[in-house]
Order: sequence, then C-alpha cells, then structure tokens
Amino acid sequence: MKGGKAVDNKRSKRRGWFSVTRRRDLKGLLFMLPWTLGFGLFFASPLYQSVIFSLNKITITARGRRMAYVGLQNYYDIFQKDIYFVERLRAFFTNTLLSLPVILVFSLLIAMLINQKIRGKGLFRAIFFLPIIVVSGPMLNMLIQEGATTIPLIEQYGIYDALLNLPYFLQEPINYLFSQLIMVLWYSGVPILIFLAGLQKIDTSLNEAALIDGASSWVVFWKITLPSLRNMVLINAIYTMVFLATSEINEVIALIRSNMLAPDRGYGIASAMAWSYSLGIALAIVLIYLLIGREKKPELHKIAVYRKKGGARHAR
Repeated sequence: MKGGKAVDNKRSKRRGWFSVTRRRDLKGLLFMLPWTLGFGLFFASPLYQSVIFSLNKITITARGRRMAYVGLQNYYDIFQKDIYFVERLRAFFTNTLLSLPVILVFSLLIAMLINQKIRGKGLFRAIFFLPIIVVSGPMLNMLIQEGATTIPLIEQYGIYDALLNLPYFLQEPINYLFSQLIMVLWYSGVPILIFLAGLQKIDTSLNEAALIDGASSWVVFWKITLPSLRNMVLINAIYTMVFLATSEINEVIALIRSNMLAPDRGYGIASAMAWSYSLGIALAIVLIYLLIGREKKPELHKIAVYRKKGGARHAR
C-alpha cells in the first residue's frame, strides 16, 4: 500500500508539473526567449552605454574618445539652453495627442466595415495594410516633400484661414493634423487588422440577443462591442504611440541624430536628449494604460448591501 501511495504521489507531482497551465506558461516563455536573448545580446549593452554617455561630456580626438564626467549638466543644458529640443518635444506630444484618437477611431470604423458580410474582405485588408509595407523611410520623405500627404481641397476652401481664429496653442497641432491627414491615415494599417481580429472574437449571439430585446445598434456598440474591444484599444494605442515616436520623419529623432556628430554637442548631449525623450514616451504609455487599460474594481460596499438585501428577502 505504501509503495502504491508513493507511486501515486510521484504521478500527481508529474501531472502538476506538466499541467495544462504549466505547459501554457512554458510555451509563452519559449516564444519570449528569442526576444530576451536578442535584447541581452544587442540592446542591453548599448542602453547602459548611452546612460554613461548622458552623464559625460564626450569629445572625439585623434587618439579616440575622451570622456569627462559632468553629472546631470547635459540634461540641464538641453532643457535650459537648447532652443530646439523643448520646442520639438512639445510639438511632438501635442501633435500625437490629436493624431492618436484620429488613428484609433478611423481604424475601428474601417475594421467594423470590413467585418461586415461583404465580398473581397482580403482585398480590403491588403489595400489598407499595403502602405505600411510599401512606403519606407526614403520614399515617405520624398512623398512629404512633394506634398502628397496633404489634401488640396482643404487649402482651397480656406480651412487654414479659419484656424487663425483659434487660440495659439491649438493652431499648430490642428494645422499639423490637417496638413498630414493622409499621413495619419497611413498609420492605420496595423490597428485595423488588430481591431478586425478583436471583432471576429465577439460572440454574435450577444448582439443578436440585445437586438431582440429592443436595443439599437448604437446601444449595442457602446454596451457590447466597445467594452469587448478594450484590450484591443489599449494595444493599438500603445502600438501607435511607439510607432509615431520611432518614425523616421520624427523631428525629435532627427534632432538627436544631428547633435550626435556635432562638434559642439556630441554623444553626451544626444544621449541625454534620447533618454529624456524615452522617459516622456514611457510616461505617455503609462498614462494611456491608466486611461484605457485599467478596469474598474467592483465597489465592495455596494455588493455587501446587495447581498444583505437579498438575504433579508429570503428570510421573509
């Protein structure tokens, strides 16, 4: 009997180790392994080196690189003495604040249209995703210089003249939004596919039951569709934020590159700009998570009152 119990204990331990949850976790770790190895081999050392650069004044001489520790002086210089960095940083976040909702709303609308029972869904997906693949950095810069990202009708009907009546702090971002409207819609390829995948996972019986009970399509969207897509909205918002922040036409990144090899600035100033910019992006992502991703916890006191009322009714 004892021997049989020992065998059963060993089998149960093996089943516990190779349970479905444990195997799922191992598969997840296996998928993360290439990225983890790549980060450790190719990114960890440059990131650490850039932190050291941001705390030093670096000059390139004939004998090599010379470093002089200056502490936080580089960060002080870029925020107090640099006339371009703060302005471009402010312009980027202001423009992103307007571009991000437009991209998300447009992507969701197109995904809902493609999700209908229509022919040629694959063709429409390819049409909206094709610019992401075809338009590379040099081609994108050429299109911007040729004015291909603007809408001529907006200029003809005097939209820009109407913007002069707005407050000054709103004129520049709204002007950017209209001037780069085609560019903003170009960034919607991946979010459309993500929203489409989320829409296809929603149980259609929920929508049908709501419509049978008398709910309108507008109510179904706000009460069923949009709450079911909360995680997709969060993923798309973070993806779009990172995509806009790392775009090759980003003026902040262009400024960091130009300062990198400047004789009076160098790697120290450029590294301080890069880390300040990265910290701003990280704070923006945290803010997006707090606004979209955090689920409301149920109010425990209301649940307790509801249970007490239910118990009193049963007692009666």
